[in-house]
Amino acid sequence: MAQSDRDKPLYMISVAAELTGMHPQTLRVYESKGLVNPKRSGGNTRLYSRADIERLELINQLTDEGINLAGVVRILDMKERAEERERENEKLRSRVRELEDQLHELKMQKKITALVPRGGSADPEQVLKGLLGGGGI
Repeated sequence: MAQSDRDKPLYMISVAAELTGMHPQTLRVYESKGLVNPKRSGGNTRLYSRADIERLELINQLTDEGINLAGVVRILDMKERAEERERENEKLRSRVRELEDQLHELKMQKKITALVPRGGSADPEQVLKGLLGGGGI
């Protein structure tokens, strides 16, 4: 599921409560404590996204394991920071790949340039033959 689809506000509180197995009042409490931030419709109705539902499911799992809400807040913060670091790392890996490709291209250009006779009046066909090891075209 695409990130934008996950963040689209779709579910009213009654549906979110049913999907997560939580009471609607629990969802309101979690919102008041900043654990989840559903969007609001024009009529001020809470609308939960798929990402909100997944977050609530994680909160439910953690509290079922005996972790208090302060611990849940800490875990969620650490999870968000780790996800942000992973996104940063992926951007950096992508940039390193780009730079490696550019470096490779520059090295190849240098090798090719070193094979071209100085003076600039070389016949392109002769240069090509030289690059191909003297073979015919």
